Amino acid sequence: MHRVTLVFSDGVEHELAVDPGASVLGAGLAAGLPLLHQCRSGSCSTCVASLVEGEVGTLPGCGSSLLASERAAGKRLLCVTGASSDCRFALPYDSKAGANPVVKGHAFVNAATQVAADVMRLELELAEDCWFTFRPGQFIQITVPGTDQTRSYSIASTPAELPKIELLIRLLPGGVMSEWLLGQVAADAVLEISGPYGAFFLQDGNRAPVVMIAGGTGLAPMMAMIDVIRARPGRKPPIHLSFGCQTAEGLFHGDALDLRRLWLPGLSVTTSVDRGPTPDGVRVGNPVEVIGADGPLDPATVAYLCGPPGMIDAARRHLQALGLADSNIHAEQFVAS
Repeated sequence: MHRVTLVFSDGVEHELAVDPGASVLGAGLAAGLPLLHQCRSGSCSTCVASLVEGEVGTLPGCGSSLLASERAAGKRLLCVTGASSDCRFALPYDSKAGANPVVKGHAFVNAATQVAADVMRLELELAEDCWFTFRPGQFIQITVPGTDQTRSYSIASTPAELPKIELLIRLLPGGVMSEWLLGQVAADAVLEISGPYGAFFLQDGNRAPVVMIAGGTGLAPMMAMIDVIRARPGRKPPIHLSFGCQTAEGLFHGDALDLRRLWLPGLSVTTSVDRGPTPDGVRVGNPVEVIGADGPLDPATVAYLCGPPGMIDAARRHLQALGLADSNIHAEQFVAS
């Protein structure tokens, strides 16, 4: 048995006794700690933490969705991690983050609108049996109607807009949710949902400059974060959002981003596509390389990354090369089911 110390970002510490062969997450939940988690199988990255001291290992027969760069930076998934010695982990969220319990219930479809060649905007309204709140950046799960399969989607709206929730869903050829959205969705359809999930969310009370890098529907949590920052009292931090899609046909929410630039003079937006032709104001290239092109970043900058794994990996390495500490980089990778 080893002693494992878990340190929340607000300085609250808890010490656990973890048996050989047991997961750190399992021991923490058994002790009643407010640890964020979802799948318990190493596939969702919700229970990510940074190893500060000690030796740990991945439990036999388990895998991990972490990128190689994340593991090199000391990241571990507590659901598949066992302790090989006394050790210490830093959690990327405060001790109150787990106060919003996961709720299972229903939501009604208010509207479904295709906003790009491969993106659907879905507006839901929570039913009375499914009231919850969340932090901007978190996601919900939806059971695809007529199946037992679930899909996860980041929330693009803010907690202030509840009971309405907006999602931005990538349409995939042959995808079960995509096929339902394109062929069967209708107003007032009832969906089974659960949430909130995720350790990726806007950090409270931070006035440091903000960098956001979003690929495709990775824009969804960034929209929620930007709107919450705007609603906060006091001085707003400078924000640079770099948004990228594969082609111009995949771009969406241009008008919504223009509106937010009017609301927030400190918000700058760069839009990129992998290949042309492009509309005016859109560059050809990836959304990562533009960060830092105009000059060095403030070392206190907080970065939020959301998109496909390759983009997340490249963005993390790029930001670290620009001098950002890994603790200031928060990421959520989107992987097609």
